[in-house]
Amino acid sequence: MIRQADFFLEGNRSGVLLIHGLTGTPMEMRLLGKGLNNAGFTVHGMQLAGHCGDTDDLLATGWRDWYASVERAADAMLEKVDHLFVGGLSMGALLALKLAADRPQQVSGVGVYGATFRYDGWSIPWSARLSFVLPLLKKLGLGRERVFLEQPPYGLRDERLRAQVSAAMHSGDSTIAGLLGNPWHALADLYQLARQVRRQLPQVTAPCLVAHASEDDVASVRNAELVMRNVSAPAKLLLLEDSYHMITIDKERRTLIEHSARFFDSIAATTSLPQAAAA
Repeated sequence: MIRQADFFLEGNRSGVLLIHGLTGTPMEMRLLGKGLNNAGFTVHGMQLAGHCGDTDDLLATGWRDWYASVERAADAMLEKVDHLFVGGLSMGALLALKLAADRPQQVSGVGVYGATFRYDGWSIPWSARLSFVLPLLKKLGLGRERVFLEQPPYGLRDERLRAQVSAAMHSGDSTIAGLLGNPWHALADLYQLARQVRRQLPQVTAPCLVAHASEDDVASVRNAELVMRNVSAPAKLLLLEDSYHMITIDKERRTLIEHSARFFDSIAATTSLPQAAAA
């Protein structure tokens, strides 16, 4: 099912499911999606459950709901394509990795973009870096109304785009640039998801393109190194030197598109159909 903020771009029988980040929207994946579609891929930029609404909408869901919406989108995509690739930004990268771990026979390759297991980038205040305690606070019923507000540079090195995104976040229309802040209880679920995905990384057998900004303001390169060390699949590291966290829309987005298209194409050209055994 295509939701209001989703986008679907029809192409060939190789498909890419794109997953946005926590409090984000499919808009942050659209430029990447268009580039991949121009390269021939069928692309679905999905909307995670609870997103593109208000804070209450988000807090009515948790990581299992977000992941269930990814699974539904993957099932719908598998009806249209022979090779399914999945790419995610930030928390979306964790959801993409989990899908690959859970469905090794269906996922042909993974785009791991700015993976965020911990908020440990250079712009994150030390108080926010202690947010790993949030699952305990949520369990105790504390802090439901509390929010970590987004701070400049908002994951963007491109100053013009940064100004546009800031204006969109402050406009109140969460379908454009997402919510202005990260609710504590939603972050608690992110950390629960991160723990689960860390345990499952050895189960990822699909090849991974691990792309990360070398000066990521939100999630340090240690997050990418964690993936590289622990997946069982062949993994290629792409460090972007002129971008911050939002690498799908920042200055080097064309580089990301080119590397992703080549990576997915090379897999599709050299592997048998992952669904052949089930057909």
